[in-house]
Amino acid sequence: MRRLAPLTITAALALGVGAEVRAGDEALAPAMHSIDVEEHLGAVVDKDLTFVDQTGKSVRIGDFLDGKRPVLLTLNYYRCPVLCNVQLNGLTDALHAFDWVPGDEHFRVVTVSIDPREGTEIASAKRDSHLKALDRGDDIGWDFLTGDALNIKLLAAQLGIGYAYDAEQDQYAHPAVVVFLAPDGKIARYVYGLTYETKDLRFGLIEASEGRVGSTVDRIILSCFHYDATIGRYGPFAFGLMRLGGVLTIALLGIALLVFFRREKRRQGARRAVHAEAPT
Repeated sequence: MRRLAPLTITAALALGVGAEVRAGDEALAPAMHSIDVEEHLGAVVDKDLTFVDQTGKSVRIGDFLDGKRPVLLTLNYYRCPVLCNVQLNGLTDALHAFDWVPGDEHFRVVTVSIDPREGTEIASAKRDSHLKALDRGDDIGWDFLTGDALNIKLLAAQLGIGYAYDAEQDQYAHPAVVVFLAPDGKIARYVYGLTYETKDLRFGLIEASEGRVGSTVDRIILSCFHYDATIGRYGPFAFGLMRLGGVLTIALLGIALLVFFRREKRRQGARRAVHAEAPT
């Protein structure tokens, strides 16, 4: 399934690259044509791809896939003046309002720089700034990675995410997308945008974990939403809402009947007591 990233024009404008929009057509600078997302749902990322984390430690993608928790993955670069800051700030805001914390039993977050020139120092500073905004302490499972050009390109290709370097501006153009990986590294979902709803993150993680994270209520609510590929987010599903309405109606009727039967039982008990006490 091939999908033109919704933020191609935004990225082009952010980079100062000329984008002329004509009636019914989009004319982009040549480098911009590679900025898209080809969704590789069901594919498994290479766990042996090697990067460096914010502490300078060499890590593998597989180190973040423990077979139990899904991973929320983004591709950005840390000195980005516009798009990455907006996207990562939007993600941080959504996570701040989340009742799950990155690194707990529910999920982890990994951000990988697409700029091979970036190193540990800038990755560490970027992580610190977002953890401060997240305000959940320092022991958070959100890692900021850097790597060489080969491993970056291999990971991006496996995810189906295209990006381009603009030498004139010394900046990267890329789509704003969050990828949800299952605990075994399988690509489960893509969610697009510069800002994120907590329900989109929650539903994406529940789907990626195949229902192993989240409560029963979460899974019931998820049944009322479906992933809308046209907007890259979750939207209400009419049949699911009707089904939930039916379940709630049955539950309310059941409660009403239970109350009725209990009252009737008490009344019958009271009548029997009165008859038992009456003189013969």
